[in-house]
Amino acid sequence: MRIKAGFEIAYECPQPTPMLLVLSPHLSRLPGLEGPHQLRLDPSIVATEYHDSFGNLCHRIVAPAGRLTMAMEFVVRDTGEPEPVVADAVQHGIDELPDEALVFLLGSRYCETDRLSDLAWSLFGGTTPGWARVQAICDYVHDRITFGYEHADPTRTAFTGHGERCGVCRDFAHLAVTLCRCMNIPARYCTGYLGDIGVPPADAPMDFSAWFEVYLGGQWHTFDARHNTPRIGRILMARGRDATDVAMVTSFGPCRLAGFTVVTEEVRPRLAGAE
Repeated sequence: MRIKAGFEIAYECPQPTPMLLVLSPHLSRLPGLEGPHQLRLDPSIVATEYHDSFGNLCHRIVAPAGRLTMAMEFVVRDTGEPEPVVADAVQHGIDELPDEALVFLLGSRYCETDRLSDLAWSLFGGTTPGWARVQAICDYVHDRITFGYEHADPTRTAFTGHGERCGVCRDFAHLAVTLCRCMNIPARYCTGYLGDIGVPPADAPMDFSAWFEVYLGGQWHTFDARHNTPRIGRILMARGRDATDVAMVTSFGPCRLAGFTVVTEEVRPRLAGAE
């Protein structure tokens, strides 16, 4: 399967404003990309690439005063298969975890493990450790939170999301990540593209999506508490502790979002003889 993806985002800045951008496909996706996938900036300004501590490809820019448009488009090959369910994936003891997984057991800006630990153990302490426990957490979060773009709040944390019972995909991910960490399961927040491939199309503008990964059975596995079912064609952009680490745009000064378009769709093969 081939998937076309991309975005066009515009900001209005009253003055030159430094920004950090996390808008490129993740390095793990690079082998499947067809052709170029460079970040385009209008007006053309200098963008410096670097890799952050989580291995994400990032850019540093200084947005000029006025309007700046950021854009990218690419085609990526995908298996076309739903994400695997590994029901026998085991939960590791903390002493068995690789060093790099330990940071994903800790609390973070949007994932307050200290405030949700007692709740997590009361809800999931009796579940079977491993895949079944993570799935139980996903089921709980999926039922607990009502999705709606009108509920978006950039300051909402896992704890407040649990109490308010509404949010967007990042709120589902933050709560599930936090509950997993409370149960000693390393969990990391992910962001990227998720088109309506293999499911009925949503009656809403396309947006970037958030999900999470957990470390079970010696490897990382994808879970999505919002949709709560394996999906096709997920395109990873970045991983981190929570939304702070993978923010698409971090600005160091005032700016206003002036345009936002995201595209993710399957490229269907042309029929023989079609014009």
